[in-house]
Amino acid sequence: MKILQSSPNPLIQLTKFWQKNYILLRELKYFPKVVVLAFIFSFLASASDGIGIGVILSFLQSLINQNNQISQTGIDWFDIWILGINETVNNRLYRLSVLIILIIWLRSLFHYLQVLYLGIVRVTLIDRLRKKIFEHFQQLSLNYFSKIRSGELINSITTELNELQMILNWYTSLVVQWISLLVYAFAIIAISWQLSLLALLLLALLSIGLSTLRKRVREVSFAISKANGHFTSVAVEFLSGIFTIHAFATQEYERRRFYKASNDIAIAQTNSLLKSAVVGPLGGGVGTTVIILIILIGITGLNMPVARLLTFLYALMRLIPMVHGINNVATQISQKQGSLININELLRTDNKPYFQNGKVLFTGLKQKLDFVSVGFSYDDTSTVLHKINLEIKKGQMTALVGASGAGKSTLAALIPRFYDPQQGQILIDGVDVREFEINSLRKNIGVVSQDTFIFNASVKDNIAYGTEGANDQQIRQAAELAHAIEFIQELPEGFESLLGDRGVRLSGGQRQRIAIARAILKDPQILILDEATSALDSKSERLIQEALEKLSVNRTVIAIAHRLSTIAKAEQVVVLEQGCIVEQGSYQELIKIEGKLWSYHQLQQTPS
Repeated sequence: MKILQSSPNPLIQLTKFWQKNYILLRELKYFPKVVVLAFIFSFLASASDGIGIGVILSFLQSLINQNNQISQTGIDWFDIWILGINETVNNRLYRLSVLIILIIWLRSLFHYLQVLYLGIVRVTLIDRLRKKIFEHFQQLSLNYFSKIRSGELINSITTELNELQMILNWYTSLVVQWISLLVYAFAIIAISWQLSLLALLLLALLSIGLSTLRKRVREVSFAISKANGHFTSVAVEFLSGIFTIHAFATQEYERRRFYKASNDIAIAQTNSLLKSAVVGPLGGGVGTTVIILIILIGITGLNMPVARLLTFLYALMRLIPMVHGINNVATQISQKQGSLININELLRTDNKPYFQNGKVLFTGLKQKLDFVSVGFSYDDTSTVLHKINLEIKKGQMTALVGASGAGKSTLAALIPRFYDPQQGQILIDGVDVREFEINSLRKNIGVVSQDTFIFNASVKDNIAYGTEGANDQQIRQAAELAHAIEFIQELPEGFESLLGDRGVRLSGGQRQRIAIARAILKDPQILILDEATSALDSKSERLIQEALEKLSVNRTVIAIAHRLSTIAKAEQVVVLEQGCIVEQGSYQELIKIEGKLWSYHQLQQTPS
């Protein structure tokens, strides 16, 4: 086995290349026509170079030594009608001059199309990979996002994808240079070295007069920067708000939003490509045309050997940079393999938890919700919940009480399937929640938590998030019930005011009231309140408590609570400690037995 790994066998090397670059190569099958056209134009551009060398040799032979026959191909119609071997020297020179100019401009056209189509391949492929990663994120279990830094994911879908685009650019450059190298190598073998001086002059002229075009390309690059900035903002919001997105079942909305941002980048890059692709071929075409004019007007008295020398050097000077370029590109590709490996790892499907959607349409809670011997852990080392058995009846308010880390939030998060238990079942009217189609389930569950996510959008859009078709009157009514209407009216543009990233323009209490208005508008059957009034000032807490009471009417409520006023209103109180239910009953029943709830009661009653 070691012998095989160290063998230079080309088949093994090709297999390794495929494995390393599989993520790129497999995407090419989705736009084969563009790929084929790109390489056809690459070949035609290089072939035009080879044909041009032969025609230039004939031209120079006619120009330098007018008494000798020019080189012939042996193809009668080509030699007579194209090279004009039977024409006078002057007619032949004019014919060949026009032919050379046509070939050069044709080569410039092919080169432009080569650059354009290869660029479209790169832009389209990276656009597909962005969307593939997004779909990959949508399908992953939320447990995956709780174990990985969002910054790493953001880096993957921004910086490292840009690195992949550079790798694609170098790969296409490598292929093009190899095609050209083969053509020029054939030309050196078939034609004398005497015409290489023409290539030297051409290379000197290629760098002249392109500053105006470069300036236009630089201006277009600002649009790409702006599109990238917007895309990064959308991506950050998607990852930062992943729990809110799942809670309100708005994956499709986020998909459209993400696709729009990604498409904007692709459009901006394509516009830049349309201009930048002109720079190289236009410079080459103009420069070579000037060379032909100089040869026609200014060069006389040269003999045949000089013509061959010019042709040879022309091809040789074009070939040498290709050899250096191939080596440099191979080195640069090696330096960027880390990004390629990271993206490959990110898209692996055999080492990540995936969300398994159900098929049963959830039509609403009819009787009760049951936890049956439920056990859960975020990893394999520590168990968060131990054999939870709990019944929550429809229309009942259940308060979950316990110290920090007791498992209250985790228990509530299992209901909308933010996570799935490793042991036991959660049943809604006797049906395991894992059998329900997830969006139909989550659209009937409202979540108001302490950590409310506000999108960088208007007040109206934030309140209506997850509720399709909500009109202005319904949004305003929800804001009034949530006691949010007063501060909204004080904003510069009212309901149209933008709230900034994560709602930075609002206070904690104001963000909570926006979240409550969002839940009121959603009108869920099951409501989860996760310490929605903690860490607020007394006025905000009072307003939010009033709003929550209105929101809780005629709903099944699971409240993670620490305030005695909230706990006392619950029909059922569940006390958790270290992931286990240690007390369960009504508030008055648990106070009478002077157990854990009584201890919490006494602690809050004691003056500070």
